[in-house]
This record gives sequence, structure tokens and C-alpha cells, in this order.
Amino acid sequence: MTTAEHPPALAPLRHARERFLTGRPLPAGVPDDVVAAWRRARFFGVRPDLDGPVRESAHPVDSPLLEAARPVLARIAPALDAGRSALVLTDERLRVLWSTGSAPGDDTCSDLSEREVGHNSAALALRTRSRAEVHGPEHFLDVWQDVSAVSVPLLSPDSDQVLGTVTVASGLCAGCRPHPGAALAEAAAAAMEAELRARARTAERALLDAYERAARSRERAVVALDGRNRLISEAAARLASPQVLEALERGARAWGRGTGEPYEVSLPEDAGCSAEITPVRHEGRAAGLIAVLAPRSVEPVPASVPRPESELVGNSVPWRHAVAQAAALARTAGPLLVVGERGTGKTTLALELLDGTAPLVVDAAESPEPGLKDDERGEMGVAPADDWGRAGDGPLLLRHAERLAQSDVAALNSLLDERPDACLVVTYTPGTSPGPCLQRLLDTLAARSVTLPALRERPEDIRELLPALAPGPAPGSPPLTWSLDALRALERHPWPGNVTELAHLVRALARQRRIGGPVRRSELPDPVREGPAGRNLSPMELAERAAILEALRRHGGNKARAAAALGIARATLYRKLREYQGQDAAIRGGAL
Repeated sequence: MTTAEHPPALAPLRHARERFLTGRPLPAGVPDDVVAAWRRARFFGVRPDLDGPVRESAHPVDSPLLEAARPVLARIAPALDAGRSALVLTDERLRVLWSTGSAPGDDTCSDLSEREVGHNSAALALRTRSRAEVHGPEHFLDVWQDVSAVSVPLLSPDSDQVLGTVTVASGLCAGCRPHPGAALAEAAAAAMEAELRARARTAERALLDAYERAARSRERAVVALDGRNRLISEAAARLASPQVLEALERGARAWGRGTGEPYEVSLPEDAGCSAEITPVRHEGRAAGLIAVLAPRSVEPVPASVPRPESELVGNSVPWRHAVAQAAALARTAGPLLVVGERGTGKTTLALELLDGTAPLVVDAAESPEPGLKDDERGEMGVAPADDWGRAGDGPLLLRHAERLAQSDVAALNSLLDERPDACLVVTYTPGTSPGPCLQRLLDTLAARSVTLPALRERPEDIRELLPALAPGPAPGSPPLTWSLDALRALERHPWPGNVTELAHLVRALARQRRIGGPVRRSELPDPVREGPAGRNLSPMELAERAAILEALRRHGGNKARAAAALGIARATLYRKLREYQGQDAAIRGGAL
């Protein structure tokens, strides 16, 4: 809650500020957020008697935000009472890009960050992502004690990130809330965001034109990227792996302002292609990258070097931690319990830990009799064995311990009582409450157990899993690739069957597809394409959603105007839209 919503009386606040600056105890009733702002200014070393930061002779001229804002500022500036008010535009670091007019105590500051000038409306709007007002003694600087200011954040049309702020400052007007300049600041912000959206569309057109010129020949492998969109020629789809495309995406996002000269992006060592990168600029700004790919030879992997199992692929922190913990336990004598939901890769990890030891594999879920048939065991790459009783002769991998008969669990408990250091790996899928005998086994193994994370807990691993799970392409056919929209849908799906479910989907798509190019979201099964189902909305939420939809309809989709009509902050509207987007099919379809 800000002081703009519940303004304190300014006379007591002036007295409290004087006591704060002289190190005396504060009286009761001073808003906590104001005191916190004063303390931050003191911590940053801001001097209250500062005459103002160093002036700049000229504002920066290479800001994309300023370029988009100039036409709007030119239209709005004449409506400003220039003798009594000031209009200020800042970037996301609160550096002043443009200003006009004047206000009491205004020194045309070059930086409105709290580190430079202490508490002010621009810094508050940036932090809260909503309209903010600061009046008189709420400021830390002496020169702003008779100034009231209102600021509105500027949000990116693509990422919803704060790009800067628009501020209207005037003489002290704390008695009239909202600030008289609030409507002007809101209108300026809405117009600038609309201009940014229009410019983003023209930048996309420039990238498309550059792609069409580069891909004039069907044989050229060309990729165009801007960090949000991706265009791939047929030749590039056959040549580029998902890892290559991801490396190009990172380059497109990281590239700032190039010179138009060839630009290098680091591709994976086994990429099988090289890339000549050319930045695309539009109106002096970065619009994206064009990558022209060419095949290159890759040293074959020696046969003696084993390839990692697909289910063990992953670089997320939860997965790396679980695998490292299991490997550390496997290096010491004793049994090991691997716990996880179905399909998380428990058996694959166990076989990896027992690699080279020809373990006896027993699957309690496949047969009422312990043990596997020899042909099944051969398919899994494990040595044949005759019965469970020989487990003491070598390593034993026991799958699905939750399916063991009570007599078998009792036998296993007796085995561990006699040989607590037995080379045994047990996989267990939690579900129904275990009986006393199985619970004793789990308690015995608890000290040497590891729990594998579900796939929904490591969605960042999905992009790395996809090529490992896909079957090898037929000779002359391109590998399976994925559009960004499809990848995002895969990463949002909860995957109740985990990696096994993902593997089935990938193999089914590879087998059934009859078209080229990346897999599109429309090709995914309905539950994956449509996203996870949300909870049912309450009657109050349904009414609120209906009001938001109606306000957006009346204002042509303009969120700032809709929020003002509803009497809520724009940040609140954005938050509610995000909440309903995950719950409502109409909103997911683009109604909002």
C-alpha cells in the first residue's frame, strides 16, 4: 500500500522528517513505507540539502524508448502548463531521457533513482509497477518539499517488463487526490505503449523482409530470429538440431546493437553445421538476426565411449542434484533406494549405477513369480539369472518394490538383516499406504535413498530431452524439430507420466508425421496443446472476469483505459489477466 492511496497529513510529516534528519525518535503515525524510503536514502548516502544531481547538456539520443516516445511527447507537451508543471520521461534505470516545463524545486535531474535523489514518484512507480504519487515531505530532498509528482510505469508490449516511467511534477497539491496530472501521465503512457507496439510490428516486417532476401534460393539454409519469433527455411529445418536453434535464440536475445557486420554465435561442438550471422537493424535499432547455415563434418564418437541414456539427460538443478546424490551413494557399499513417480527414470538410473556388473533384474510388477524371462532381460541389457535366491551372488535390481508380495518383502528384510551391505538397488513408486512389512523395508533403506524429481519440476530439461527421446531419422530425412510455441506448450504440460509419457508422444509424432518443418503446437495432443486445466472460478471471480472482459471490449483492448474504468491499478489488471489466462479457455484463446 502506498501513501498515494492513504495520504498522511503533511504538517506532521514535515515535523517527522525534521526529526528523522536530526536523528531524533519519530512520532507515531508515520507511514512505514515513507520511513523505509527515508532510511534507504540515508543508507545510499543521499544528502537532503543536495541542490540536484549534475545536469546533462543533452539527453541520450540512442534510446529506442525515446525514439518511440518523441511523437507522443510532441503531441502532449502543448497541453502541459509549462510554467507550473514538468513532464519527464525516464528509462528503466530512471535516467532522464526527456523533460519539458518546470516545477517548484525542479532542477532537471539526470537520474531519478533512489541512490541519487532518494524517494520520489518515478522510483516508486518502477518498484510497484503501478501509478504512484509522492507529495512534499514524503520526498527526501529539501528542494522537493513543495513538489507533488505522479508517475506511471511504461510496460513492454512483448514481455510486460518495465521500460521506463512518465512523470508529471507540479507545485504541492496533496489535498487533491489523484494528482491533477495523473490523467495526463496515464494518457502519455498509454500512447507511448501503443507506439511501441506499432514499432515492434514494423521491426518484425523488417526481419521478415531480410529473411525473404536471404532465403531467395530453396537450397539455402536460413534462420531468422528476434528472441520471440523464428523463421526457418526447409533446408535449415533439415540441418539445424534443437540445440543449434536454441544457441541461435540465445544469440538473438543477447545481441544488443550490432553494426550490420557478420556476427558470431557459439554453436554446440556436435552441431554438424556452421552459421554466418548478420544482425538486422530497423530505424537504428536491433530487429533480430539472420543465420545462414552450412554443413560441416563432425568427428564420429568412438564406439568405446558410451552414449548417455536419454532418460538421464538434463541439466536442471533438481535433476543434477538427485543424480549426483545417487552416484555418491552407489560408490559406497550398501543397498540403495530410488524413489520417484512412474516414468521418472528410476530403472534407467539404477542400471547406470550398476553398469558393468551384470545385475540380476527382478520386476515385481511383471509377474507373480520373481524374476524376468531371459528374453526380456536380454532386451534390457542385463545378464540372465535363474531365480531370486541367487541375488546374494551379485548385484540385484528390484523394480517396483510397492508391488511385492508380503512374503517376498519379509524375505528381503531377512536378507538385509543378514547382509546390511548387500549390493541391492530398489525402485519404489509411492502410492497407497505401505503395509507394516514394506514400511520396515523402506525405513531400513531410508538412510540410503534418493528421490528423483518429476518432469513438471524440471521443465527446463524438456528441450534437451526431446532429441534424446526421438528415434533416429530415416536416411535423407531431417531430425524432428519443434516450434517455439510447441516447446512452450510441452514445458507447461504437467506430464503425469513424466519422461515415459514424453517419450511416447515424441515417438508417436516421429512415426505419424507426414509433413516437414518443425512440429507445430497444433500437432500436439489436445491436453498438451490446450495447457493444464485450471480450477473452477468462484462466483465472485466469474463476475470479476466478466467485468474485465466487458471493460476491455469497450476500450478496444486497451488495458490502461480498462483498468482506469474499473478503478483498479494497471498492474492489478495485468495480474488478474495472467491468473485467468491459466484458468479460462476463452482467455487462452486470445479473447483478452
